[in-house]
Amino acid sequence: MPVIHVLSPHVADLIAAGEVVERPASAVKELLENAVDAGARTVVLELRAGGRDYIRVTDDGIGMAPEDAGVCFLRHATSKLSDERGLEAIGTLGFRGEALAAISAVSRITLTTRRRGAAMGVRMEVEAGEIVSMEETGCPEGTTITVRDLFYNTPARQKFLGSDRSEGAACVQSALRTALGRPDVSFRCLRDGQEEFFSPGDGTAKSAVYALLGRDAAAGLLPVETESDGVGVKGFVSAPGYCRGNRGAQYFFCNGRPIRSRALQAALEQAYKNTAMVGKFPGCVLYITLPNGLVDVNVHPTKAEVKFAKEKPVFDGVYYGTLAALGQKSAPQTMSNAPLAPEGKNAAPASSPARPAPAAANAPRKDFFRTMDADRFRQTYSAAPARPSGASGVRDSAPYRAASPAAPKPVSPAPVSVPVRTYTPDIPSVSAPRSPIPAPEAPVSPAVPAAPLEKDIPAPETAAESVPEQTVLDEAFRAEPVRYIGEALNVYILLEQGNKLLLIDKHAAHERILFDKMRLNEKPLMPQELLEPQPFNTDPDGAALLEANAALLARLGFELDAFGDTAFLIRAVPAQLDAASAVPLLEELLEKLREGRSLSTSDVWERLAATVACKAAIKGGWVTEREELLALAEKVLAGEVTHCPHGRPVMTVFTRAELDKRFGRII
Repeated sequence: MPVIHVLSPHVADLIAAGEVVERPASAVKELLENAVDAGARTVVLELRAGGRDYIRVTDDGIGMAPEDAGVCFLRHATSKLSDERGLEAIGTLGFRGEALAAISAVSRITLTTRRRGAAMGVRMEVEAGEIVSMEETGCPEGTTITVRDLFYNTPARQKFLGSDRSEGAACVQSALRTALGRPDVSFRCLRDGQEEFFSPGDGTAKSAVYALLGRDAAAGLLPVETESDGVGVKGFVSAPGYCRGNRGAQYFFCNGRPIRSRALQAALEQAYKNTAMVGKFPGCVLYITLPNGLVDVNVHPTKAEVKFAKEKPVFDGVYYGTLAALGQKSAPQTMSNAPLAPEGKNAAPASSPARPAPAAANAPRKDFFRTMDADRFRQTYSAAPARPSGASGVRDSAPYRAASPAAPKPVSPAPVSVPVRTYTPDIPSVSAPRSPIPAPEAPVSPAVPAAPLEKDIPAPETAAESVPEQTVLDEAFRAEPVRYIGEALNVYILLEQGNKLLLIDKHAAHERILFDKMRLNEKPLMPQELLEPQPFNTDPDGAALLEANAALLARLGFELDAFGDTAFLIRAVPAQLDAASAVPLLEELLEKLREGRSLSTSDVWERLAATVACKAAIKGGWVTEREELLALAEKVLAGEVTHCPHGRPVMTVFTRAELDKRFGRII
């Protein structure tokens, strides 16, 4: 008995539909692409119940004649290709002829269309891929296609759909990407009767970004424009201070098509390597143009990924264009309003270089230190800022000034030894930055015994190692006294022990202490009501996540009130948090939730606790009382704190040998 069966056309269509139409957002994408390919200048999208009950797309494109409308729902029926040569240079968003056939196989469709210049149009009813009725009708030029009851005949697929809100948010996001890719087309999106966005379609990227991403996002963008080797890159990248916790704000378009590309992501993020914080990702809206024959769009079932014939020119265009944008000082005020079309008057010339030439005056010279004379040295460094005086040896140091050749003076006096009290186990715990750490109660003694070193962190073996190693102090150090020197740069606690210099990051240490308290005491945080509620705006997907995780956020001390579809009022925050940090922290928590929907409650608690601790800890640059610094140092030396929740070391040790080698005292 044979075990291989030839599937019926109906089953084959259902399988094919599953590849093209994964969810309502997939149908929205395909329908909008068809409207754009039809030459529409205005497109309206209407959604109900997250797109599962109702999707309607209306455009003013060229429309279809009755004979074309009759075959458009057949598989591989398309107006974009006629033979295999067309695959070599595809310039349209769609080309396979699968979308309408796939959507109609799992829904009920009504199509109304009228060819431009024709007297009458045609109206069709299609159900499960079969034409139910077709008749002549009066209608405007263009096409209106209505999709009802998506997946009505595939209950298994319906079971895996999300809520109406989450599916609707995905539809809006899909439509937004299509609209961003075509600033010359006006898009309007309505969800359950409410307008989600409207783009003017004036052909300028600035208008599209402002209308679709919002004023705040547009304010943090820097313009990009470069062209080289036949590759043009235009658009915007985010200023370093506007980077986010994920790549959700990265929009790449190739010849008007929304795409995903690891190479383009790498090029963008490489340009921010020394600018953005670790764990933060830049946003962008970048339009890449190149000949259609140099990009293959037929490598992904949903055409979301492309393959470049020559990847390096595209990589370089994004990389060097972004570098040039980051070099602009007042970029947010100079966003170009030029049309994206190459023939625009502000289009970059073909000879425009992709690599910005650095100014010669700013280029470093290898013989800089050998050629700097005394006059140039005084001119460059005589304005060094004075350090405030304080109790520590570092703060007692005289401000640095360039010495005159005629009257040399010592730079600073020797450090002053400041005694500290002996360590005992019951140290006052470090609390929030607004509550100073209790001052020592016992008389001070000259030394603080050190804590043991972790066994798996070896000490430097030779003086030749020039990289300082993060460590805690080993058993051999316990008898060695520790001398408190002071605080450097309002960031680091300086200690001396034997032939070692210890530097402690006060923010990292305090952050870890707060984090450990929260992690070991997993219970609802005490909320603190705000005198003035803080507004918080997000996207539809973010709003759905906040509502779905309201109980978890309440355990963290946040109380939110919905104020519209995507707006909230923050009425209470954790007691450890100040009001100014409420909105930035909630944004970070939302990004964590976007990434960790499948995490357990404990995992989410730990990740969010790390964020709360980071925000609540004392900051580098803050003026901190000596008693607070001593209490932090004692906890670190006791071995209670080694790394911050994000993995950064809390203390670094420099040996005398390492310092001598850096100063050339030993070879």
